[in-house]
Amino acid sequence: MPGRNQRITAALLPWRVSIVTTTLLLALPVLVVVSYGLLPAGEVWRHLADTVLADYVSNSLLLMLEVATGTLLIGVSTAWLTTMCRFPGRALFEWALLLPMAMPAYIIAYTYTGMFDVAGPVQSALREWLDLSYGDYWFPEIRSLGGAGIMLSLTLYPYVYLLSRAAFLEQSVCVLEVSRTLGNGPWQTFFRVALPLARPAVVAGLSLALMETLADYGTVQYFGIGTFTTGIFRTWFGMDDSAAAAQLSTTLLLFVFTLVLLERWSRRRMRYHHSSQRHQSLPGFVLRGHQKMGAILICSGALFFGFLLPAGQLLFWAIETRNMIDSSFLQLTLNTVGLAAGTALLALLLALLMGYGKRLIPERLTSASVRIAGMGYAVPGTVIAVGVMLPLAWIDNSLDSLMREHFGISTGLLLSGTLIALVFAYLVRFLAVSLQTVEAGLGKIRQTIDESARSLGARPGEVLTRIHLPMLKGSLLTALLLVFVDVMKELPATLVLRPFNFNTLAVRAFELASDERLMDSSSAALAIVLAGIIPVILLSRSIRHSRAQHDLST
Repeated sequence: MPGRNQRITAALLPWRVSIVTTTLLLALPVLVVVSYGLLPAGEVWRHLADTVLADYVSNSLLLMLEVATGTLLIGVSTAWLTTMCRFPGRALFEWALLLPMAMPAYIIAYTYTGMFDVAGPVQSALREWLDLSYGDYWFPEIRSLGGAGIMLSLTLYPYVYLLSRAAFLEQSVCVLEVSRTLGNGPWQTFFRVALPLARPAVVAGLSLALMETLADYGTVQYFGIGTFTTGIFRTWFGMDDSAAAAQLSTTLLLFVFTLVLLERWSRRRMRYHHSSQRHQSLPGFVLRGHQKMGAILICSGALFFGFLLPAGQLLFWAIETRNMIDSSFLQLTLNTVGLAAGTALLALLLALLMGYGKRLIPERLTSASVRIAGMGYAVPGTVIAVGVMLPLAWIDNSLDSLMREHFGISTGLLLSGTLIALVFAYLVRFLAVSLQTVEAGLGKIRQTIDESARSLGARPGEVLTRIHLPMLKGSLLTALLLVFVDVMKELPATLVLRPFNFNTLAVRAFELASDERLMDSSSAALAIVLAGIIPVILLSRSIRHSRAQHDLST
């Protein structure tokens, strides 16, 4: 027996080393940013602290407050209505309310600006109908802090909707039935019973939405709002001070990690609210009269303004500017698809390595390593770009100096400014998406299957390839698609790290919109939106089957 245990330990050693090494590499960008943040303050940092840092903090906090209010109001109310109430169209809204997740915030910002700005069709028609001139009337300013909050709320409320609805579906039937028999209507049951029980899930969804708010660059940059992400870009490229940019990134990380701790705390409390009767049909409230119309208006309003209106406008613009779909557009599409597919495949391989390694070696070191490797999704793309560029630029410069000194040869940029740096940043940012999907799939496979295979002499790698991979086909495809679409939508990291003369659809849409060529940017933006619908379909299928027999139709 001792000999056999030693052989097993030796067989698992490569998995342990691979997991720890991968974690250290993926954690490097954040460690670099934090280390720079601990350096003594320079002149640029002191200048930032004296002039704009307060604006960055206040604007970020106000934007988070606006998004928190908007996502909570839309996400929680629609989740309750589609879960517990019966009204016409409920089955459609149940999955369609997830569609705004396919619409990146910066794209919806371009679209609404094109429609509602001074030169847009809405204000132009208003001036023509009322015979007014510019300045004779008041119209809400779309390019403002409030406008940015609305744009982000319309695209991020599905995070709250998704987790809130899952929590409502898992709540105890008995508790809700008791509330109903005591004479409570839908909204009384919601406020007094369901919402307090679902609070941990609501907080978790809100934390995800707020982390995406802090990570946003395209919307706030286009609207001219000073936040940490725009400040990092200006400090790096405008003031040419990487240390000050890293110190700004460290300050932003404090906000992010506060939200991470809040989300972890809420998830820990969720275990006290699981249902013990998951397979009973939920009680449904039949809405009539003004309640029925109110429910339809709330759900259709979120869907219309969050997806249908901007998607329809993008489609109209794309048809009007169809001449933009030429050979250069096809090259952009190939660049984007190739980059996203390659990153998704690498992320899947790493997720399999770490997820299966954690299953093989359920010890503290491997578990902690997997958790750390999966935290990159919480870090904004701007911060990751800074953390990737600094060490890779140092390596390139050191190697170039060494080769010049000893061999008279310049090596140039071998890592920074190449696709290697960009893909590495994507892996740091989006590995968590693939890792969580793979771990969920592995969790459905009983350990006895592994033990039986190992007892027959199969090595760990053989168990993975011959047994687990065929059983994980659905999870693997989901992981690939989710990372693929996330890479397609990613903007700030791509802007910083892309090679010279290498563009993607997201960068092209941003460049054209920044030049006020909103109609010309529609083809690239619409392609991103269409690709984003794929994970929405996957999520809608998942939530539809999250509780057996939860159909409330009569």
